[in-house]
Amino acid sequence: MSTDHTEQSSTPPPYDPVAYGQELARIGLHQSQAIESRTLVYRALAAAGIGHEQADTIVSQVQAGAVAGAHTWISESTAPHGADPRFEDGWHEGVRDVARQLLHIADTTATTNCGIAASHNFLITPAVREAPALPAPAPADILAAAESCPWALAPQEERHWPDGAFLDTALSAVRPGEYAGYADRLQDFARKHRARLEELLRAYGPGSTPASHGRYALIGQPETLVILERMETAPFLLRSTWDGEEEDVFLDDLEFAWAPRIRLSRR
Repeated sequence: MSTDHTEQSSTPPPYDPVAYGQELARIGLHQSQAIESRTLVYRALAAAGIGHEQADTIVSQVQAGAVAGAHTWISESTAPHGADPRFEDGWHEGVRDVARQLLHIADTTATTNCGIAASHNFLITPAVREAPALPAPAPADILAAAESCPWALAPQEERHWPDGAFLDTALSAVRPGEYAGYADRLQDFARKHRARLEELLRAYGPGSTPASHGRYALIGQPETLVILERMETAPFLLRSTWDGEEEDVFLDDLEFAWAPRIRLSRR
């Protein structure tokens, strides 16, 4: 009897789509509340006379600290008592994998908020005449750049929406300092991650088993290249621009499908 109990305790629960949906809803609530709270922090910093760059640095450091706290909690977790040694080995390998990814997120979070205070006009500063900003990337140019990377795209007749349906929201997460040459940057990103993009399209794109359940609908769209590039470069900015503009489930699905590949690539 003790052997049966040990085997049951070391076996993870079966996948429950309802429970997973509830988890996504809870995560979405936390993210929404975090965005509202961050806005309040920026306004409080403005009232204290803190400048744009310093405000972005302060908020980034707080966010990085939260991720670091999650790293500590994950790193100290242990397998269920009495688990099979093979289960323990897999558990500790998974913990190390997640911890490495959290460390990477903490390391890069310090740059993700760059430009948010200025772009959202959170701070009240004396009027200063600045040099005219470069124009934002032309949507037609970005779509053309994406279409030159067919390994990331579904055939036109299999795409869920007209090309560019999410492009405005995605481009809102491109900072003004990144406007120049962004189409070239997007193509470089696609070439660098070609194998991952091919696998993403094969595993989750139109015609795949996951897509047959009505999920992962962004995969195969040309503007999804922009979303993925922003997900790698400015994930918090992407989430803040997405919130309230598009349905969270689309971005949640894309993050789920893309993020495991990020972790695997760093093993």
